[in-house]
Amino acid sequence: MDVARKPPGLVDVAAKAGVSLSTVSRVLTGRTPVSEKLRLKVRAAVDELGYRPNAAAQTLVSGKRSAIAVLARNTTRFGYAATLQGIEEAARAAGYVVMITVIESGRREDVARAVDMTLSQTVAGAIVIEFDAVGVAMLDALQGIVPVVAAAGARRRAGSTPHAFLDDEAGGRAATEYLLSLGHQTVHHIAIPATRRRSGREWGWRAALESASAPVPDVVRAEYSPTSGYDAALRLLDDPSVTAILCGNDELAIGAARALSERGRKIPDDVSIVGFDDQPFAAMWVPALSTVAQDFTDLGRRTFGLLEAWIRTDERPADSAVQPTLVLRESAARAR
Repeated sequence: MDVARKPPGLVDVAAKAGVSLSTVSRVLTGRTPVSEKLRLKVRAAVDELGYRPNAAAQTLVSGKRSAIAVLARNTTRFGYAATLQGIEEAARAAGYVVMITVIESGRREDVARAVDMTLSQTVAGAIVIEFDAVGVAMLDALQGIVPVVAAAGARRRAGSTPHAFLDDEAGGRAATEYLLSLGHQTVHHIAIPATRRRSGREWGWRAALESASAPVPDVVRAEYSPTSGYDAALRLLDDPSVTAILCGNDELAIGAARALSERGRKIPDDVSIVGFDDQPFAAMWVPALSTVAQDFTDLGRRTFGLLEAWIRTDERPADSAVQPTLVLRESAARAR
């Protein structure tokens, strides 16, 4: 074999055999039975490519595990970084090393590369930060290969993957109900990108409006940054009837506040605004931002706790959820 060429990995074996990555892993580790036909196909591909079983496969058989993999689309934004902090603190206290993989995109080749990288290490299990569509794709790709759990914002129906939740649907509902209680006829929503069709914050906002028989305005789609919030708010402010806005995160709220100020709309006298996440700057803004507080660090600890319990007992743990808290400051007031 050409020594300058990259050694074959699990992705290459899967492509050669015409099977999934999870099938290759099952054959190599013996963790889950497969048909004799599939086993022979994988073994033939292994022999032809000269693939050597990676350390992860050997570790799964020997039971000697001391590291976990964490996969995420982003490691710098507040929610991601704080969740990673909680995972690392809990893992270190339990004697585990944390290996972090940043996934470039949800494209098939990028997901496959991340799976191959994860399985090339001596990992006991994996955690996926499922705050975006890339996390969803990564979680699906790891099913059945190693014990895997997920940190997520919105509740999911019980499934094969244990989840630790923040229940941001409840937070979206509480924030909307609060604004309605101040006498606003409806609440407009500037939304962060949806992970799934039923996105928690947006779904909670919609459920609260429908429950109160209030008008349900069109959602204004945005990204995550203050600039995106600024641009989204400008699209709303041509309508003088807009008196209350729920933003998908605090950064969007800060950008929206700038747009309001430039258009001569005072907060909260003319427009009430509520954010989401309670980032450190929220209390220092003028006016101080009312927001939905979520403990991402605790989410990270709880997520690791699920994985550690699964590794220790070899039994799938139950999901874990914590209700967010509505923090009332100065950016929302009674409607005129």
